[in-house]
Amino acid sequence: MKHSKIIFFLVIFGLSLVLSLHYLPPKDNVEIFVSKSGPYIGVNYPQKLGYDGTGITIAVIDTGIDYNHPDLFGLGPNGKVIGGYDFVDNDKTPFDINGHGTEVAGIIAADGTISGIAPKAKLLAYRVSDTGESVSSDLIVKAIEQAIIDKADIINISLGVNKTNKMIDDSVNKAVNHGIVVVTAAGNNGPGLGTIGSPGKNPNSITVGASYNNVTSSIVATFDAGNKQFSVFPMVGTNALDESITGKIVFGKYGREKDLSNLDVNDSILLVERGSDTEGEVLYFSEKEKNAADHGANAVIVYNNEEGIFFGELFHEFNTADYRPRIPVLSLSNEEGLILKQMAENSTVGKLNIFYNPDFVVPFSSRGPVSPFYIKPDLVAPGAFVNTTLNNGRYNLTSGTSFAAPHVSGVIALLLQKNPDLKPEEIKSLLVTTTAPVSDPYGQQFPFEVAGTGRINATRVFDANLIIKPSYLIFNLSTEKRTQSEHLQIESLDGNLENLSVSFDGDEVFDFDYKLEGKILHVTISAIEQVFGEYEGKIIIKHDDISYTVPILIHITKGSLFVNEQDGKLHFKITYPDEWSYAKISVINKETGQVETTSATPNKTTTLDVSDSGKYWIEGKITSGDTVSDVYDIIDVKFAENKEIDVFSFLDIPQKTILIIFIVTAAIALVGLKIRR
Repeated sequence: MKHSKIIFFLVIFGLSLVLSLHYLPPKDNVEIFVSKSGPYIGVNYPQKLGYDGTGITIAVIDTGIDYNHPDLFGLGPNGKVIGGYDFVDNDKTPFDINGHGTEVAGIIAADGTISGIAPKAKLLAYRVSDTGESVSSDLIVKAIEQAIIDKADIINISLGVNKTNKMIDDSVNKAVNHGIVVVTAAGNNGPGLGTIGSPGKNPNSITVGASYNNVTSSIVATFDAGNKQFSVFPMVGTNALDESITGKIVFGKYGREKDLSNLDVNDSILLVERGSDTEGEVLYFSEKEKNAADHGANAVIVYNNEEGIFFGELFHEFNTADYRPRIPVLSLSNEEGLILKQMAENSTVGKLNIFYNPDFVVPFSSRGPVSPFYIKPDLVAPGAFVNTTLNNGRYNLTSGTSFAAPHVSGVIALLLQKNPDLKPEEIKSLLVTTTAPVSDPYGQQFPFEVAGTGRINATRVFDANLIIKPSYLIFNLSTEKRTQSEHLQIESLDGNLENLSVSFDGDEVFDFDYKLEGKILHVTISAIEQVFGEYEGKIIIKHDDISYTVPILIHITKGSLFVNEQDGKLHFKITYPDEWSYAKISVINKETGQVETTSATPNKTTTLDVSDSGKYWIEGKITSGDTVSDVYDIIDVKFAENKEIDVFSFLDIPQKTILIIFIVTAAIALVGLKIRR
């Protein structure tokens, strides 16, 4: 998903260091796949088995594709791009003048000097943007609709909007209902939570965040001081350390020569503030590094001069020709910088480690949660330093979740070639239950809202034999609902379900039990301690030496929400251990996303009509004094009948069209009546 934040994530990975490599063909010894990321996610395994995407068509909804590129050559039935449409210029030549769509297409299916994940797959190009920055939701919808007509097997959307868009989500649902797998980029609005918009937040799409890549620049850092862990980010130009650096933290103002001249910073970890207190003065990070190194510091930590984190680089156009960083430089948020500054007053000692970690979620990757009822993103894939095609016959190293998503689309193409009967939900299950774990610098696995279940693993996907539905479970416990049971349906691709084992990986405040009856795995979670909040866990299913991971979210709320259905009405009951005054209840249709709301008070019986069978997500917000507490429930409505006939839907004519016809007809009738009189 290309965004204005592209600048800062290019900085993170030091693309300035490789500008001389941009737009040049790779050397003759380039690897078979997208040079580093393809082998890293295991696509060489299915390729060796003979899978290359033959017979699969992927729709790329983006800035178009340069179909004159030698690795993506040809527009029409005999070309790589077998069809498409330019929705910007309204013609049948979706040529890319920006480069973003060509980069995405190359990762999926380049077949030349660079080889994509599925090099023999065919592409449909739908141009919905000329810049990759501003995208019309209407054009995305039109492109999805056209991809359905053109019978795409997969739709890759590496563009989107930063909020919920019902039109886009409805079109994605329509595509999935037609058997098309929809892959979307999570977006580049991280590291803040709740930053995934449409279509990435759609529960039926496969939403992909970005992880690091198998390149030397994929380094992370840990910094501990005063029994606290700080989130520091190595600046571009900083290399991994062979051993940790330990030193007293010294505050050196802005890191200028005059700030350090009368300060003992020898063997220290120098803390400085970003920027300067002198108007018009420009202090590059390289200057701060040079001054610190000249005075004997072992490392520099630069904290932000405004809220939030930032990412810096030591190389810039004003460096002297012989400049080389001598000590590590790292960035830190303003909030944590002020804490560390206070620690420095007490001669606190810090410990710094910098090391290679390719399975780390890139800070710019957008995060969930988007709903308490499902998990986003679904998984991550390499989205940093990805080698791919660029327009005008060039090649590029690029970064962004835009380029993580096509890795997943390519793997799905190989999977569909192997088993073309797989449905979108089944493919999603195979992908998210077989991922590789990704962890932070301290070795802790990222939460689901950051990385989904982990990084895509093509080797495990191709060896997988079990399809587990749904691919996640949600448990809604409360003060009065201490136990809940859910079930998983397990299908075996070869019909063998023997020697299957089940275990639970989660917090000790829960008791886990299960029972396998045929193809149904009944799972029961019980809270054995009085705790509240949201907890993560995993159900580990082992079969034929392969482990499958099913993520589970457990909500434990202070209040309780009980829902039952009778004769097409949902009846709500709310209990709360303290005095409460009001509750807002939202009812979301899982399939359509339609939301209806009602309210409840302690003395009011609340009901809501439902006209469709299906699963409904119920979310309540209880007001008690100055506190608002969440409560959740899920209900399957199986016997509700449509109580009203929707004439407009029956006739398959838009309501607005019907209204216009009615008004025109009425006007003609009135005019005719007046003439007759």
